[in-house]
Amino acid sequence: MSLYKRLNDGTDDDGDGAVGLGSLPRGNTGLAEIRHRVHGTLIDELGPILYDKNMSEDDLRHRVQAALQNALAQERTPLSAADKAQLIQDVSDDILGYGPIDKLLRDEDVTEIMCNGPDQIYVERSGKLGTEQVAFVDEEHLRRMIDKIVAQVGRRIDESSPLCDARLPDGSRVNAVISPLAVGGPFLTIRKFAADPLRIDDLIRFGTLSVHAARFLQACIVGKLNVVVSGGTGTGKTTTLNVLSSFIPTEERIITVEDAKELQLHQDHVLSLETRPPNVEGKGEVTIRDLVKNTLRMRPDRIVVGECRSGEALDMLQAMNTGHDGSLTTLHANTPRDALSRMETLVLMAGYDLPVRAIREQISSAVDLIVQLQRLRDGTRRITHITEVAGMEGDIITLQDVFLFDFASGVDEHGRFKGDLKPTGVRPKFTQKLADHGIRLGPEMFTPGMGEAVTGKGKR
Repeated sequence: MSLYKRLNDGTDDDGDGAVGLGSLPRGNTGLAEIRHRVHGTLIDELGPILYDKNMSEDDLRHRVQAALQNALAQERTPLSAADKAQLIQDVSDDILGYGPIDKLLRDEDVTEIMCNGPDQIYVERSGKLGTEQVAFVDEEHLRRMIDKIVAQVGRRIDESSPLCDARLPDGSRVNAVISPLAVGGPFLTIRKFAADPLRIDDLIRFGTLSVHAARFLQACIVGKLNVVVSGGTGTGKTTTLNVLSSFIPTEERIITVEDAKELQLHQDHVLSLETRPPNVEGKGEVTIRDLVKNTLRMRPDRIVVGECRSGEALDMLQAMNTGHDGSLTTLHANTPRDALSRMETLVLMAGYDLPVRAIREQISSAVDLIVQLQRLRDGTRRITHITEVAGMEGDIITLQDVFLFDFASGVDEHGRFKGDLKPTGVRPKFTQKLADHGIRLGPEMFTPGMGEAVTGKGKR
């Protein structure tokens, strides 16, 4: 959808084309009136240019800024330099961006934005929540910004479908809830993705995992082990999945399946599939499960599913068990053992009356490794378990921890955990499978306190 069309979709009630008043104070009616007039002038002058798809975003921004300067110069009402700068910034943000939250989206320190109504905006910085001194003009202004976001990815949100998952052009995840479900305003939640996707070196620097554990996980991905990334909400599962996927060799054909495209893989041969919600008549929905089934007909070397949350877990397990080694996915669970229980529940959601033992045998033969993430009370996100699915003993799936987070190290003077991810001394059973792929893990890899080394093709 063109920028001009999105702008016109956001006209106000009196038809003058104003998208909103940005972060201007609600009580400042003089500035608000100037804003409306300037905005109308801008639409009349730049309408055809905003349709031009050949114009770059930078060129368009320069044209908008110049037109704003000219329009303000014709205003007879005297304005201070601060008021003038604020008007230019707010109009530009509404036309080219997302209103008062646009500067928060540009702030690299902000990882999540939560609009609990037009004048109550929270952000997350360094894992901690805080309020921001910005606000939308009213509920209608916030609603127009939500409409702009969802329209960009072909989604819709209205009274018949008041919930929506969408994404921004950079891959940031968006969730919106409007009336009648949202009491007290439209609610908008944006989980930002970095413009430059995090890499394994970044996770090591943040303390998410150790160098030793990173090399081990790299060997597991190159060696085509099936990996499940588990964790609670906001623990960094998708980020970790993205980093692990970056270890997949470039010559392999990778197919990703997601509700809203978030994974940012840099290999050459990547195909991305995205679900589709039902239309106004309730038809045309394409689910994760439909897409997972379809990937099996697309000759994948690797299948990467953004998240298993329903019956697609059964199709994923079957794919892992029928020659699609090296598949990756995430799911919500608090411990590796809970991840197995949740997987059983998700398989049952597929609608088949399967015996529990049959499901557990599928899981134990399909999944090789569980990477457990946790958000600690100091706000950091850490990998706390790297656990092998060792097989079955009777009716129970056996697990053994290969790496564990050292909580016993305590916290520093700032309340930050000093522990690290350390080997438990257990050598996993799948080392022979890795050896078949030319990846040999020396005993020092699994010995606490020993040197860190990986030999074979797993090291890059």
